[in-house]
Amino acid sequence: MNTFAEIGINKDILKGLSSLGFQEPTPVQAQVIPLMLERQVDLVSLAQTGTGKTAAFGLPLIQLTNAKNRQTQGLILCPTRELCVQVARDLEAYSRYVDSLRILAVYGGASIEPQINALRRGVQIIVATPGRLNDLIRRGKVDISGVRYAVFDEADEMLQMGFQDELNAILAQTPAEKNTLLFSATMSKEVAAIANKYMSDPVELTIGKRNAGAENVCHEYYMVHAKDRYLALKRIVDNCPNNYSIVFCRTRRETHEVANKLIQDGYNADALHGDLSQAQRDQVMNKFRGKNLQILVATDVAARGLDVNDLTHVINYNLPDDLASYTHRSGRTGRAGRTGTSVAIVHMKERFKIREIEKKINKKFKQCRIPSGVEICKKQLVSLIDVVTKVEVDQEQIDPLYAEIAEKLELLDREELIKRFVSLEFNRYLEYYKNAPDLNVSDGAKKQHGKRERQRGASLHNSNHKHKFTRFFLNAGRRQGIMPQGLIGKINDCGLGRVKVGKIEIKRNTAMLEADSRFTAQILDAFQHVKINGKTVSIEVVRGNHGTSRPKHGGIRHRKGCKFKAA
Repeated sequence: MNTFAEIGINKDILKGLSSLGFQEPTPVQAQVIPLMLERQVDLVSLAQTGTGKTAAFGLPLIQLTNAKNRQTQGLILCPTRELCVQVARDLEAYSRYVDSLRILAVYGGASIEPQINALRRGVQIIVATPGRLNDLIRRGKVDISGVRYAVFDEADEMLQMGFQDELNAILAQTPAEKNTLLFSATMSKEVAAIANKYMSDPVELTIGKRNAGAENVCHEYYMVHAKDRYLALKRIVDNCPNNYSIVFCRTRRETHEVANKLIQDGYNADALHGDLSQAQRDQVMNKFRGKNLQILVATDVAARGLDVNDLTHVINYNLPDDLASYTHRSGRTGRAGRTGTSVAIVHMKERFKIREIEKKINKKFKQCRIPSGVEICKKQLVSLIDVVTKVEVDQEQIDPLYAEIAEKLELLDREELIKRFVSLEFNRYLEYYKNAPDLNVSDGAKKQHGKRERQRGASLHNSNHKHKFTRFFLNAGRRQGIMPQGLIGKINDCGLGRVKVGKIEIKRNTAMLEADSRFTAQILDAFQHVKINGKTVSIEVVRGNHGTSRPKHGGIRHRKGCKFKAA
């Protein structure tokens, strides 16, 4: 393995890297850094989160910047405030021994005046979120006409969050003669479109397999009944005493509910979602980074850009509708050379999603059993004993008290003392898991469920005349990964119980389904903010018997688009 010096990094930056404990470049750094330093090319780099992408573009960008010139020469665009701040902080650490270099984080949710004042003084490298930078451009407070290097960090997430218009407006203010660098975990068609539009004959570097999951992550899933999802979550957490994890939920409401339940049940947890102010988000993240929180419950949007290197687990309380989001979730563990585990809690109707993700990430999931109460108690007891045996005894503090302590305990023999000690620390688990039921779905239940679904499917068409059905049209089909099981599962995830579903027809790029008319509004809501394999899905209610052809203008009674944009 080459050193940073051998791939061209200068002595001032090497000094900063040495103070941070950086010794050898990661694979993505070893490929990107020499290319940026030696050749003026546009670049597309596909690599998972946690592989060292920030240093890969940050180190050569610092070295190629003329610190004596106050004009902005480097622009880095990030999808979220958290990632923007983290990237700026990292670049400042790398360049601490580089004289006169100024780096500024520009993001929303904070006062704009200090950012404007810093820009007036001159900043060579700007790290920005698209929304705030576009605001500054409209106000005439930032000049990016001299940018020589434009970097898209986590480009796929930026596009999924709906920042296409902002990116167009920002890049229109940059010179045509510049180098554009695009870093992404996945190569979606939207990312490819950016490369085609803004880059000239880009070099593509793929670290690992294209669109694959991180190499150091083990993927597991647990099969439970939907009603037992929260109980399963608690057992998974309790079975890993040193668990330090992010739990991903689909909605803000669910995030809030799960976090509150965990807190009420005595877990060191908190929620991170879009309803929090920037100050509240910062407070939660500071507690989590400082390990004053064991569990962070978050939505995909809120968690984008989080940079925590030593997570032990990512837990999918619900699998994402967009399979690319699973890659981003799982990539938050197993970072910086460490190993990690990505866990999915699924019910029987979601088994097909596991197979789809396996194809996407080129890795197999291991099906695991939800541990029993006895197994968890044993695991917790061993962990407790390990902690006790490793405690350092402060003899100076203890010796003056030892005689009194020994006198108080002299009536207890060794066995009794051990039992009382364990009970004092351990009664919560013993009591909670006393007579705990088995949460695993048995093979018999799986077969019975499959039989019921087959019978149900066979009788659906015959039963249509007994129910009033509404016909729904979707702008996605087989090509986007739509399957009958997924549509039925999505409807039943509304919390309405079992909704009667009629005829389902899936074509190449469209789909049509019939469902109980009483639940029309809830079904439309269920498909809001849904992306499937990178495609934003919209749903329409269709009048009359039009089949699966696209409805004509007069035939749409109601339409809810599923596009959304994060603030």
